[in-house]
Amino acid sequence: MSKIIVYIDGGARDNPGPAAIGVTIGEREYSKYLGRATNNEAEYAAAIFALKKIKQLIGKEKAKDAEVHIRSDSELLVNQLNGQFKIKEKDLIPLFIEIWNLKQDFGKIEFVQMMRSENKRADQLVNQELNSQRGLFG
Repeated sequence: MSKIIVYIDGGARDNPGPAAIGVTIGEREYSKYLGRATNNEAEYAAAIFALKKIKQLIGKEKAKDAEVHIRSDSELLVNQLNGQFKIKEKDLIPLFIEIWNLKQDFGKIEFVQMMRSENKRADQLVNQELNSQRGLFG
């Protein structure tokens, strides 16, 4: 089983407000502007993006044998996806379901919480994306 380590982050300015995600998969780095969202929605969007991107990069067959470790500094995201926190925000339920369905394509997925200081690159990608969009939203 191949092991893939992923770092994700999502953030919104003014929560809700302009939002973006940052994802690192090995040496590959991705960022994406989301438009208006909450911090929590952006964190979920980052996890969804990461799972879809991994499947695209390695293919559906290899994904079935992959062990994916998704590392995030979002306590809420990690604990909800690990079944330790209930989902109280109704807007997160469809995102949770999407991740649940994506998980079925992989051999094993672990969601691991880490300190914000350990997730610097994903955080930088979020902020670079938001800064690059500044002209669009003031």
